[in-house]
Amino acid sequence: MTDPDLLVGMGKPDDAGVYRINEELALILTLDFFTPVVDDPYMFGQIAVTNALSDVYAMGGRPFLAMNIICFPQDGDVTILQEILRGGFDKMSEAGVLLVGGHSVDDPEIKYGLSVTGKVHPDRVLKNTGAVPGDKLILTKPVGTGIVSTAVKAGMASSEAEDKIIRSMNTLSREPAELMEKFPVHACTDITGFGLLGHACEMIEGTSTGMIIHASMVPVFPEAYEYVKMGLIPGGAYRNEKFRQSVVGIGEGVSDDSVKLMFDPQTSGGLLIALPKVDAEAFLDTLHSRGVTDAAIIGEITEDHPGQIQLAG
Repeated sequence: MTDPDLLVGMGKPDDAGVYRINEELALILTLDFFTPVVDDPYMFGQIAVTNALSDVYAMGGRPFLAMNIICFPQDGDVTILQEILRGGFDKMSEAGVLLVGGHSVDDPEIKYGLSVTGKVHPDRVLKNTGAVPGDKLILTKPVGTGIVSTAVKAGMASSEAEDKIIRSMNTLSREPAELMEKFPVHACTDITGFGLLGHACEMIEGTSTGMIIHASMVPVFPEAYEYVKMGLIPGGAYRNEKFRQSVVGIGEGVSDDSVKLMFDPQTSGGLLIALPKVDAEAFLDTLHSRGVTDAAIIGEITEDHPGQIQLAG
């Protein structure tokens, strides 16, 4: 079944679906939930909501409605459930999102997230494709949350490292998303489970463009370098690399540790934004002035090696 008002559907993988209501309004629809990534239930609720809202921001929209999705054991400690939901509600309030309902399931394994509805002008929808040669790529958050989380689970991470990734995972992408409305952004996606390189591949897959990412320019949590050298690498990083290794070229001087970091699966990662070179520095400076201090230009779109990424030093 086809519908001319379905602007983004299941034809090509993207961050959310988009349906046009009229000439001025389109709705963005997405859903995301997962198991706890931190021990603190309140903070888990905040991170789960931040992660779910990110898909709407990546599409160039603003989230405004949400429904809770919760899986919790019937004989579980209800105070944990209350804290998860309180954390989620507080983060929705911060984002200006109205909670309108939800659904719960008896499940021995805790899971939480949201179904989210956002809004965007039909002419301002951002897809994960559409970048053109010469565009610069800006990443708004550091990578390495999967590796640091693995170290936390192993009891080998410092409290400082854990605090850093929690702050990052708990930070809304609202600021860069609203700023994108003022710049000629060509494409955007958010970095989550497929890692930086995995999601970057989706930006050029099936197109006539290629991409260069400079590993040395990618913001990374400093402790992640230490932990990856210790072998504290999540299984998802290996799976991501295996899946995309045929379309990613590794340049001279790029270590295997750097490759693992680039494929590290993220939770509530940053936005990867493609926009013209002439606008990139101004966009980055404005991000920094608004507190998005980790944002960096990490690469560019090229006419060379279409459908391929070159990971340079």
